[in-house]
Amino acid sequence: MPACDPLDYPLAAVTTDLVVLTIREDQLAVLLIRRGEDPYLGKLALPGGFVRPDESLDSAAKRGLLEETGLGLPAAQRTDAQGEHGHLEQLRSYGDPGRDPRLHVVTVAYLALAPQLPLPHAGGDAAAASWVPVSATGPLAFDHSTILADGVERARSKLEYTPLATAFCPLEFTVGQLRRVYEIVWDTELDPRNFHRKVTGTPGYLTPTGRSTTGDRGRPAQFYRRGPATSLYPPMLRDRVD
Repeated sequence: MPACDPLDYPLAAVTTDLVVLTIREDQLAVLLIRRGEDPYLGKLALPGGFVRPDESLDSAAKRGLLEETGLGLPAAQRTDAQGEHGHLEQLRSYGDPGRDPRLHVVTVAYLALAPQLPLPHAGGDAAAASWVPVSATGPLAFDHSTILADGVERARSKLEYTPLATAFCPLEFTVGQLRRVYEIVWDTELDPRNFHRKVTGTPGYLTPTGRSTTGDRGRPAQFYRRGPATSLYPPMLRDRVD
């Protein structure tokens, strides 16, 4: 079989796109930019950009997000002394021909989750940047509606088997705050007592801080931190927690 010559193949480019999710005003929100140039001038899209020849995928993702929104990415599953925490992972790759009208473009999508993210500031080729409720995004540029849907479903699924819900919480949180994360991400209501029993009974999920809420009516609620577990057993299945 003759050797393959790379020059026999049409040129293709690589981009990164980011599904950045947070909870704002009691809703699951995604970070979107409004495109300031063609193609899809004026349309909402996920932040991202082309990968330069001298940078890695991770570096391109961080640069694209910073240039277009002024925000940085959370470190992958990190909790440090400065209180910075969140979750970052590669979601999947998308390379259908025609997904970008300019040329054949393969994109590597990332999923990022973090609590209390600030307002973005548009830059680069983005005319605007904002947090938009996932339920109100409407059609997005390119195939970004599909990428967003995949990112939201990945987050929903990982809440079942991992402590990922804590990435949406402050460093110290109550079971009620954690339950509200599940309700918002899963878009369902959960029974408070059943949920409390499950999360506090799952080995390694939560670690009590020894502190509790004060000044509220009723019984004070304990504060917890994320425990050492990296997976949940038994899992928090969506159809069995309510």
